[in-house]
Amino acid sequence: MKRASFRKEQVSRSDYPARTPSYYLQRMGPGVIDSFSSEQLAAVSAALAEAIPKPSPKLVDLRFGVDLVFSRFYVVLFVGKDRRKNQRQHESGGLPRVGNLIAAFVLLVSANLVISACILLFAYLLKSAIGLDFLPEHISDTVQKLSKF
Repeated sequence: MKRASFRKEQVSRSDYPARTPSYYLQRMGPGVIDSFSSEQLAAVSAALAEAIPKPSPKLVDLRFGVDLVFSRFYVVLFVGKDRRKNQRQHESGGLPRVGNLIAAFVLLVSANLVISACILLFAYLLKSAIGLDFLPEHISDTVQKLSKF
């Protein structure tokens, strides 16, 4: 019986997407690999090749970390074409579906408020930098008058 040979690959943890079926076969150990026939190794290698997820191109690939006082968090946002199977094994319904809808609504409203606040802040700072005074005798003028007393 002729044995299939797999070349040894040095793959670090950071190269996770580059892992091949031979990488996983080497992790079994030489005694286990030697016990397989060439047909068995080819079948296991084909099954592993099919099971390893293939990366899809992303329109948006945003990754960053947030350092807080006590811990560190990371945020990942991917936007791309959905290549998964159309039907899920378990359809969520009832209470989880309502919870998901509420969470999505709160997230969208929060994002809208943050974006609106940033736009208004930018407009106010731009107005102040230009020197426009839409409401004379307003807060800053009133504070200046009160500080003179």
